[in-house]
Amino acid sequence: MCPYPRAARPLVSGVTVSLTMLSVFALVFMAGVDLDTELRVLQAAAKENEAFAIVESLTTEVGSRLAGSEAEARARAWAVKKLTALGFKNIRVESTSVPGWERGEEVARIVRPFPQNLAITALGGSVATPAGGLSAELLPFETLTDLQAAPAGALHGKIAFINQAMPKTQDGSGYGAVVAIRSQGPSVAAAKGAAAILIRSVGTDHHRFPHTGMLQYADESPKIPAAALSAPDADQLSRIFARKEKVFLHLELKPRMTGDKPTGNVIAEIPGRIHPEEIILLGAHLDSWDLGTGAVDDGAGVAIVTAAAKLILDHSPRPPARTIRVVLFGAEEVGLVGAKAYAKRHADELPRHIVALESDFGAGPVYRLSGHVPDRTWPILESLQKKYLARLMIVPGENHKAGGPDLYPLRPAKVPIIGLEQDGRDYFDLHHTADDTVDKINPHSLSQNVAAYATVAWWASEIGPRFRLKPEAAEKSSPTAGE
Repeated sequence: MCPYPRAARPLVSGVTVSLTMLSVFALVFMAGVDLDTELRVLQAAAKENEAFAIVESLTTEVGSRLAGSEAEARARAWAVKKLTALGFKNIRVESTSVPGWERGEEVARIVRPFPQNLAITALGGSVATPAGGLSAELLPFETLTDLQAAPAGALHGKIAFINQAMPKTQDGSGYGAVVAIRSQGPSVAAAKGAAAILIRSVGTDHHRFPHTGMLQYADESPKIPAAALSAPDADQLSRIFARKEKVFLHLELKPRMTGDKPTGNVIAEIPGRIHPEEIILLGAHLDSWDLGTGAVDDGAGVAIVTAAAKLILDHSPRPPARTIRVVLFGAEEVGLVGAKAYAKRHADELPRHIVALESDFGAGPVYRLSGHVPDRTWPILESLQKKYLARLMIVPGENHKAGGPDLYPLRPAKVPIIGLEQDGRDYFDLHHTADDTVDKINPHSLSQNVAAYATVAWWASEIGPRFRLKPEAAEKSSPTAGE
């Protein structure tokens, strides 16, 4: 079955992709090699890509991959073996370190007025409760702003509860509006005297799966235990508070810090045929949280960028003009550790990064092209969308979008970023939960992603460093000419 909607099925000289790949390559060489024909070949071949097999292998043979853990180390070994078997060159691990953290036992129960257990999970980096746990009154706040407005000392010895729900959006913008309750909430509560904090999970599902994720303790505030509550349990607490009852909670968390642990980035390349020193970066992160198997976050991204590069390796009529580099970043979930290490280690090389792309938003289809490039070069990306990505049902978006998180450390070096935005309406149903497993992934959506990433990578390789030209020079340069 073709992975694209009927209107988006790639064509080669008016012939549908039901042609065998042998016939497609025959058309290439009869027509002469040109960028448009090359891209049609790649898009036609995308339905045969290896993306689902890659993510199935990672999540089955390794499973969850907590940063700094033995499992993340096994994931690096898995990646080296897989990338070698797929035929990439210059495969290596660039090592760094990360503070180790392990989850431990997690218990929360209402002591009164209506005794019952709650589904919780510790936030990443949380400290433990005292031995035997702690029991205290739970004080509710609808938003982080409400908590911030509480008087100093108002929560002394109590447990704060923030019940701020996340809206569901296609582009994931609801996450940015709410995630501060997880990252900042613990320190805000501690500054008010709280002994611990519970937050409503930063997610959009209604299942009894709490969502974990990293917190950020402020230097000036005490560190207090912090956990996320599943959405149904947060609603249960709301119903209890609506009865004008005081709620007393017992909380027991047993995470522990384990000292500095190894992490690292796994890198593989397709060397460029003309300018091997110039780089097209395709990134994803190899680590995951420990509750599920890290399939949508970010096993899918690992599979998409690896399969896109493999598509070029196997199906392009000639090697790319510039080096295509796959970077599987380590320890993204705990503070972009691998990405920061990459930017530092490759600082002298970053001016030769033609463009960077990252896949870190699950396995939904790409629906929109965005960028983070100089305004005067944005028309080049608009041409890319109109001429090559519209075939995949990808519409034009906006410039100066954020791009993937592992690309943030590249921004100071002004590395141009292209975003292939996925439909993420279901992403935060699964994000950082035990429900993040490979059965949630649609192989046909992966294929459309692979086609999109391969298209952009090959196109960028052939048109060269036009995003880095002065605006006047960029305007004089045709956006579709090959080398």
